[in-house]
Amino acid sequence: MDRPQGAGQVAAIRGAVPRQKEGKTMKRILTLFLFLTAAPLAALAAPAVGDVVGTTPEAATAALAEKGCKVSDFEAEDGKIEAKCTDEAGKPMEVYIDPASGAVTEVKSGD
Repeated sequence: MDRPQGAGQVAAIRGAVPRQKEGKTMKRILTLFLFLTAAPLAALAAPAVGDVVGTTPEAATAALAEKGCKVSDFEAEDGKIEAKCTDEAGKPMEVYIDPASGAVTEVKSGD
């Protein structure tokens, strides 16, 4: 019996890529896709200049925690409130807050 011309090519291609490898490759592609789509969302979670976090330590601590910044201490510095915190990756940060408006005026990485 003769096979149709295209059937032999499909069989040769299938033989070249084992089923098991196809599954692993698809998992890698899916993992990469999920990582690349989630990475920008993680960046959005950090506190940014202009965010209003509040004028009391309780309000600022809660608002910064929602942004992925765990506050360890507050200090007064140059007429602003400095919140010392760590981001979700454990890196130290300094978030400067206007005491009158409760808005973030500056964010520094504390490397």
